[in-house]
Amino acid sequence: MSGQQERAEQQREERSASASPPSRFVLGLDVGSTVIRCHVYDQTARVRGSSAQKVENVYPQPGWVEIDPDSLWAQFVAVIKDAVKAAGVQMKQIVGLGISTQRATFITWNKKTGHHFHNFISWQDLRAAELVKSWNNSLIMKLLHGTTRVLHFFSRSKVMLTVSRFNFSTQHATLRLTWILQNLSEVKRAVEEDNCCFGTIDTWLLYKLTKGSSYATDYSNASTTGFFDPYAMRWSRLITTMVSIPLSILPPVKDTSYNFGSVDEKIFGVPIPVVALVGDQQSAMFGECCFETGDVKLTMGTGTFLDINTGKNLQHVNGGFYPLIGWKIGQELVCLAEGNAGDTGTAIMWAQKLDLFTDAAETEKMALSLEDSEGVYFVPSFSGLQAPLNDPCACASFMGLKHSTNKYHLVRAILESIAFRNKQLYDMLQREIQIPVTNIRADGGVCNNAFVMQMTSDLINEKIDRPAHFDMSCLGAASLAGLAVGFWADKEELQKLRQSEMVFKPQKKWQEYEAF
Repeated sequence: MSGQQERAEQQREERSASASPPSRFVLGLDVGSTVIRCHVYDQTARVRGSSAQKVENVYPQPGWVEIDPDSLWAQFVAVIKDAVKAAGVQMKQIVGLGISTQRATFITWNKKTGHHFHNFISWQDLRAAELVKSWNNSLIMKLLHGTTRVLHFFSRSKVMLTVSRFNFSTQHATLRLTWILQNLSEVKRAVEEDNCCFGTIDTWLLYKLTKGSSYATDYSNASTTGFFDPYAMRWSRLITTMVSIPLSILPPVKDTSYNFGSVDEKIFGVPIPVVALVGDQQSAMFGECCFETGDVKLTMGTGTFLDINTGKNLQHVNGGFYPLIGWKIGQELVCLAEGNAGDTGTAIMWAQKLDLFTDAAETEKMALSLEDSEGVYFVPSFSGLQAPLNDPCACASFMGLKHSTNKYHLVRAILESIAFRNKQLYDMLQREIQIPVTNIRADGGVCNNAFVMQMTSDLINEKIDRPAHFDMSCLGAASLAGLAVGFWADKEELQKLRQSEMVFKPQKKWQEYEAF
């Protein structure tokens, strides 16, 4: 080929390259309890660029946990810009944005001005603990439980059975919002003047991204607030009336994968479509491709969350597991049952603050360097103990300390406490949910700890699949967004893209741990 022909061929290739459409990407964001993270995904579900910042919780009083909304907003915008820059792509190549958020953390704001009345009140906040205790022991609740038990006896209604077992929890937004209305006169006045908006983090971020033009939440986030009726698929008139929360302050509820509107151009320079809002645990479930009935997800992050796919039907439970909406996409509705333990990663971070180790990655080797914890046990209850004990006032503590106890024993006891709580949750799932378990898939930062993973596998006597990448909430949000804009064709394509890093198999019988 002559030099002239080579140049002509090169020019044709350049013209062809310039004529081909630019690569497209989707963004998956996860606003967790400790970290806000953004990943840029290509069509192979490979992460092309990432950015993360630590979420700074505020502790105004013992038991109170808040987040500064202005700081969170600045971090949210920053991680998107940084991730796109790290990926080496342009904002105009982003075809969709999906947002996963910690659930039941809420804020209220002025409907006219958009200014917030207070900080976000975290799902870990215990200021309403006395209200919860008072309500659960109240005559009203006793009458409600008694009446619905009788109605269930005659009607066999699943709704009546669920209501007969319903109790308030500090993790629900319900009584934390009641506390706000009782103690902040500015919010109470705004509600009376119909000038108050309520929103979980997803709703508030959507409102900010669209400069107030879009105000909504999705079914997965709504179902975790404590005042949503998953049977009727709407806000519960019964619960909101009981605790005097007007329905007018609650946002419209939309599908999980849905065109919520576009980001205002002034923020990123282009109007990126916001096409998925989802709760973090439901998002991780979707990211793990737990699409079939009986699929189980074990997330070990700030807390532990054990979720099982119950298909299109809600499970009536005995008070340990909680029926939730997993996601709704058009006519497809997937339900979950969930149990949780409040302190997992928080227990490890607390130990790090005490200088028991410098990096969480060290804890695995520290635990494995001992045969056992020498009779030392840890109760991981900085935010109370959830099901099956349901004691919001339980305190974190070590037991069995001796003169010979050192930091290695303490660290091992903390890791063991996580595995023991996992067994409690799994045993409760087996008792309450009459659905055979098909697969168990783990995610969250703590699943990187092989000691915890192996001990959990031993205790529950099941295989546990650990994925190649742990940020399942980001991937789930991106997957839902990608499906909404045609970036991926269907869930079958997503299943083919999923990668497993390791499968933990039982190596000991759970009874062997009793000697500890």
